Amino acid sequence: MNNKVTYEDGKYSMQDVGTLYLGTKYTFDELLECEDVPFKFRLLAQKYLLPEADGEDTLETHLYYLDKKSFLVKIYKQLKAKVKVNVLVEKKGGKREYATKNYTVEELAAIPPEEKERIGMVVQELSVSKFALMAF
Repeated sequence: MNNKVTYEDGKYSMQDVGTLYLGTKYTFDELLECEDVPFKFRLLAQKYLLPEADGEDTLETHLYYLDKKSFLVKIYKQLKAKVKVNVLVEKKGGKREYATKNYTVEELAAIPPEEKERIGMVVQELSVSKFALMAF
């Protein structure tokens, strides 16, 4: 049961004045059904993201394996999307800890999956500009 709680922790939708924040544990099917996710983002996901993804894919997997040549990278760029990730970094004394970093989707897509695996990257959150979303 504890694993379920951990998994659910990565499913959230928050907003402030200018930004929408989404946890990346949502599958696309769940995103489309979640009333907490703004309708405009759900519509955009259904029209543009879902044709290139599977409904069972999580947002985390989708962003992790997104190809830098994909048209979706341009869509995310228009949305001024940023991705919060955790990566393993080496501290003094050889100790390794997770550190949080922010990337644009273009920067994230430019990193090959092999490199993401090597540095222990975990995609945590997608944020998009609400102003850019409304202009879409």
